[in-house]
Amino acid sequence: MTTPQVHGIFDPATWTVTYVVHQGKGTECAIIDSVLDYDPKSGRTKTTSADKVIDYVRSNQLKVEWILETHAHADHLTAAPYLKSQLGGRTAIGDHITAVQKVFKGIFNLEKTFKLDGSQFDHLFKPGETISVGALSGQALYVPGHTPACMAYKFGDAVFVGDTLFMPDVGTARCDFPGGDAKTLYASTRTLLNLAPETRLFMCHDYPPAGRDVKFETTVAEQRAHNIHVHDGISEEAFIAMRTKRDATLEMPVLILPAVQINIRAGELPPKEDNGIAYAKIPLNAL
Repeated sequence: MTTPQVHGIFDPATWTVTYVVHQGKGTECAIIDSVLDYDPKSGRTKTTSADKVIDYVRSNQLKVEWILETHAHADHLTAAPYLKSQLGGRTAIGDHITAVQKVFKGIFNLEKTFKLDGSQFDHLFKPGETISVGALSGQALYVPGHTPACMAYKFGDAVFVGDTLFMPDVGTARCDFPGGDAKTLYASTRTLLNLAPETRLFMCHDYPPAGRDVKFETTVAEQRAHNIHVHDGISEEAFIAMRTKRDATLEMPVLILPAVQINIRAGELPPKEDNGIAYAKIPLNAL
């Protein structure tokens, strides 16, 4: 397997890691799971996190071919449109995003003109589809369960797992969002953990236990040996019982309401109203 270069940029406000994957200075690259800074108190956005990505890309003379999303995130807004305007590239997500759009168009009662075909993105990857980043060949791996549209992206020995897995001492993603399913997530974790033991796995988030520094890279072997939710020997039945019980105790992510309705638009803000301002909706007593 090839060993691409991976650069992670951690956003402490949302515990999110944005990745740039490439084969060295002056080559093509893909950006995975970018962050648009958002202040829930004021409703203002900033590009501090995304600008760090831009600085890295430009300082290494990289050419952006893809701006990828592993799923429609509930914990941060994507900076894909801003990055595309500054660096070029094509936005993409898994083709099951259409199911997520359908659910949330109803929850947010979005405008009638909001399309449910994923056309807000430049490309929708089908499960198993090849991704070309210059001479680097990748593959889209379908890993639903956290959401029905989750994709992991594999480039050589590096896999970007989205929220399907966390670091071994944190476990796995929740499954209680619309369309989530613990049985499906268990199967998706096995898809990842059946890869070669030395495969590098890159997390979309890290929520470190007290006393541990932030980390976001592990291996299949480490996950199979130590992941507190899905290490070898954990049955599907035991996982479903644990995940269901745990999810019932979790609060909603702070940014879920603004994040989802913007992320299903590929990061574009809702249409401006007649006063020239775009508004995010807050459904009351609906979730």
